[in-house]
Amino acid sequence: MRALLWLVLALTAGLSDAQAPARFSFAIVGDAPYNAREEALFAQMLDEINQENVAFVVHVGDIKSGASPCSDELYEQRKRMFQASRYPFIFVPGDNEWTDCHRKSAGSYDPLERLAKLRQVFYAGEMSLGQNTLKLARQSDYPGTDARFREYRENARWVVDGVLFMGLNVPGSNNNFGRTPQMNAEHEERGEANAEWLRQGFELARNNSYAAVFVFIQANPDFDLPFLRRVNRADGYAALKQELLAHTLAFGKPVVLVHGDTHHFRIDQPLFDPATLKRVEQFTRIESFGSPFVDWIKVTIDPDHPKLFFLRTGRPANFSQPF
Repeated sequence: MRALLWLVLALTAGLSDAQAPARFSFAIVGDAPYNAREEALFAQMLDEINQENVAFVVHVGDIKSGASPCSDELYEQRKRMFQASRYPFIFVPGDNEWTDCHRKSAGSYDPLERLAKLRQVFYAGEMSLGQNTLKLARQSDYPGTDARFREYRENARWVVDGVLFMGLNVPGSNNNFGRTPQMNAEHEERGEANAEWLRQGFELARNNSYAAVFVFIQANPDFDLPFLRRVNRADGYAALKQELLAHTLAFGKPVVLVHGDTHHFRIDQPLFDPATLKRVEQFTRIESFGSPFVDWIKVTIDPDHPKLFFLRTGRPANFSQPF
């Protein structure tokens, strides 16, 4: 069996028994499959996940390589692959399947037309993908949603045992910012929709005394950018990082951002408060595996675990590390 990573998160310090979530797990995958070889590995990985006990599976985007065609046929093939999941399967869109589809090798598509197609194929109803499904609250259909945000079907939210989960359309390639005026306008409008979905989600979490909030996006938002400014590039994630900081500080409980994009598994705490220059301890980032490494992460939320974080691999060496 390939390496299996476990992350146990004790989220309930200071909570009453009524507020504490029950123990449950979910799976994270991302940035795969990119080619025929990885398609076979991805199917094998789903078979492995199907043998586990998880509440749902989240794919954090990039379901194809940036150079492969953004065709209707590929989208439908990927949907059939995801439907093989025994568990509810939630897919967060990445840059390879819409923002980068303007590339000649990807078919020279209009990115906005491809995003509309993704919504038609993967986000048509209120239920998740998978053999067993999960009802999702979609921004497009949420009561009171601003009319401007009615098309954002991919922005979803769900709750399991007192923990709130949110998916946002935040892709790589600098969040679709800085290429053309049309794409900059798209970036601006989507940023407003994402900001509103985040605000509503954290308000819901506070009002219901949820134990934690998980946010899933595709892009690595470059947390080091304010300190290591990259030349000739505006930061397409600046607003998102400011929003995450404000919401995390106001929430006062664990917030976990899960993303893919740079294909480097990691777990760290990269968010700093500029007012104090201190690390925000209740904020954690998890980055998924990515091509050519087709692997997955199992996250277990356990109110009885003594450590805040505990990471264990399934390798023969049985590496373990508390956090």
